[in-house]
Amino acid sequence: MIKAIVTDIEGTTSSLSFVKDVLFPYSRARMAEFVRTHANDAAVRKLLDEVSQRVGGRADDEKIIAQLIQWIDEDKKVTPLKALQGMIWEAGFKQGDFKGHVYEDAVRKLKEWHAQGIKLYVFSSGSVQAQKLLFAYSEYGDLTPLFSGYFDTTVGAKREAESYRKIAQGIGLAPCDILFLSDIKEELDAARAAGMQTVWVLRDGGEMAAEHLKVRSFGDIAF
Repeated sequence: MIKAIVTDIEGTTSSLSFVKDVLFPYSRARMAEFVRTHANDAAVRKLLDEVSQRVGGRADDEKIIAQLIQWIDEDKKVTPLKALQGMIWEAGFKQGDFKGHVYEDAVRKLKEWHAQGIKLYVFSSGSVQAQKLLFAYSEYGDLTPLFSGYFDTTVGAKREAESYRKIAQGIGLAPCDILFLSDIKEELDAARAAGMQTVWVLRDGGEMAAEHLKVRSFGDIAF
């Protein structure tokens, strides 16, 4: 019996193009100024020091900026980068520079599941802060009341089964009572290896002959 649903964001609840074509360029264009302006803020300094450690421990702020921009260009799932991007996106959301894209079918089913008493969670490579912002400032208004919690790469990589075991522990349910939704096969493989049920959301076509249950939209999900 499904008691909780954990969903990915990019390509699942939300358009890949919104993240790739709106959010990433926005943070890339503002990363250098943000770091130079906030380098002495305690929370930012901690993240910058984490970046420095990853590149050998002796990088100055200009080298750190260059590394962060390189990671953005390479779409690296690096935790301190994601946290800094979340800080930059917060200003953009609050200023009304953009609204979070969420598919209509996802909004409808998330509301339906929430009304049924199913607990809803997010697991994304974007920081928890960024996840909350996307749903708080969505095109459909504030959707955060639908969710019971958020997970990011601080629990582990999305393609590792141990990450999903930790999520199940955090939720307080047996993995078999949790459904994971994603558009990435390797993430679904990891979730299933941890004992979760899985649904592969293939919005833009693609391979349908695979081992996970596949749907084209949230409206096709039934259990």
